[in-house]
Amino acid sequence: MRAVEDAVKVKIPKNARIIRNLLHGAQFQHDHIVHFYHLHALDWVDIVSALSADPAKTAALADNVSNAPWGGAVYFKEVQQRIKTFVDSGQLGPFNNAYWGHPAYKLPPEANLMATAHYIEALKLQAKAARMHAIFGGKNPHLQSLVVGGVTCVADLTPDRIAEFLYITKETQEFINKVYIPDLLAVASFYKDWGAIGGTTNFLAWGDLPMGDNEPESLFMPRGVIMKRDIAGMKMAIQEKVTEHVAHGWYEDGDAKHPYIGETKPKHGDYVTDKKYSWFKAPRYDGEPCEVGPLARVLVAYGKGKKEIKDLVDDTLKKLGVPVQALFSTLGRTAARGLETVAIGNAMPGWVMELIDNLKSGDTATYTPWEMPNSAMGVGLNDVARGSLGHWINIENKVIKNYQYVVPSTWNLGPRCEKGKLGPVEEALIGTPVADPKRPLEVLRTVHSFDPCIACGVHIIDPESNQVYDIKVL
Repeated sequence: MRAVEDAVKVKIPKNARIIRNLLHGAQFQHDHIVHFYHLHALDWVDIVSALSADPAKTAALADNVSNAPWGGAVYFKEVQQRIKTFVDSGQLGPFNNAYWGHPAYKLPPEANLMATAHYIEALKLQAKAARMHAIFGGKNPHLQSLVVGGVTCVADLTPDRIAEFLYITKETQEFINKVYIPDLLAVASFYKDWGAIGGTTNFLAWGDLPMGDNEPESLFMPRGVIMKRDIAGMKMAIQEKVTEHVAHGWYEDGDAKHPYIGETKPKHGDYVTDKKYSWFKAPRYDGEPCEVGPLARVLVAYGKGKKEIKDLVDDTLKKLGVPVQALFSTLGRTAARGLETVAIGNAMPGWVMELIDNLKSGDTATYTPWEMPNSAMGVGLNDVARGSLGHWINIENKVIKNYQYVVPSTWNLGPRCEKGKLGPVEEALIGTPVADPKRPLEVLRTVHSFDPCIACGVHIIDPESNQVYDIKVL
């Protein structure tokens, strides 16, 4: 959408910008809660260990750690019984296929029980948080109200619906402040050694959430690139420096190309680790691999001295008693995700009030008409919850001639480039201590910390029938 708007040179109305920001902010609130509790927490929390916890001691721990609206010995005893029912039945459901009892787990039983209870409560909360997208976007995910030129939800800008959105974002933010962040700090305090494991070297953030028409200057989450962990030497990120390499991907051989002239010519072959071994291309910024995602965004904001982020980072480092270098790690990546959720969630009520003030003043515009030019090129840059996202479009004769995009997981999970430089996840795994090679829990911790999404970067179809297949990996 942004790529087409850049190509056709349309300026969206202020209200459209605000609504897009609110929907995008809601995505951060929802996505980061789901990631921490349901995609990543069980890398640190031993569910089965919770069966040996003392519910009364767990209640005392929870009272000391968080300000959750639920708790008490009876509550944690009930949660413990639910877990026991799962275990006794042999059907662990969402807790299946994990490495329970692994020596890398460090939390005491009471902390495991508390975290498991909060896992369950987060399941309820995320379902409610997803409703924010439905209010102005129609559904979650894949919003239906976003169009080139603005948004289509003008009929939904009623006092009741705006109030409902504001109520849910405040309720979600309360959970983030009272449960998510305290849990994050509590778990991190047992795993401080992970502040030196799983780090990368370079970081890229396109930034997002524009507060005005002047981008990137007005972006709430700033744009920037950090090389060799030199936060003080951070520079503005320039999309012209992006190239994609295919030397180690299953594509026809060719030179590295900028996405405007990019090609996608798949050519599957054998899995050979020193040759071709991935369906991902290898994105590079000025020839260098870059990590994208919450840690990159937080580091860029921290380097720019953005108060909303810097104060949170400094306070967290102080509470954990770790140096700023600990940010460059799996622990730092996981913490950054929570901290930016706080910063964005704190800002959202102000955006709602700005929308209300506009509507009260009679400014109800949400869409700007536009016409397709005969030829044009456009780029759309933003940062989704998972990381930096870029779309490039080339239009000729009023139709799309070429369209390429580089998604967050391509940046993070891409293979080596033609110069042999490792992709970010590859680099992050170097030196990871593994207690049991048959149960590589430590590897999962770092990989999951990137919030990987293979489906975002690789799509497989049958070119003859266009049939979609379900593949089971044994």
